Amino acid sequence: MTIIAFLSGAITLGFAAAALFFLRFWRETRDELFLSFSIAFLLLGTAQTILALGGIPSEYRSWVYLVRLAAFVLILVAIVRKNRPD
Repeated sequence: MTIIAFLSGAITLGFAAAALFFLRFWRETRDELFLSFSIAFLLLGTAQTILALGGIPSEYRSWVYLVRLAAFVLILVAIVRKNRPD
């Protein structure tokens, strides 16, 4: 069980690093695509943290995947908004 907790922490750290990476670019450019990516990675990290530390039995974890779904929908909406003609 310790290796699973360790790897979950590493994944969460990766999501947090990606969120900070995109947040830095958003501060420089004020492009909302970078802000959306930053928020999405923060949501993915939050979902991973809940799964790692929540101690939720497998049968009751399905609601956590809705947070991941929200992150991916946010990314898709941001990409579509960025590429639509003005």
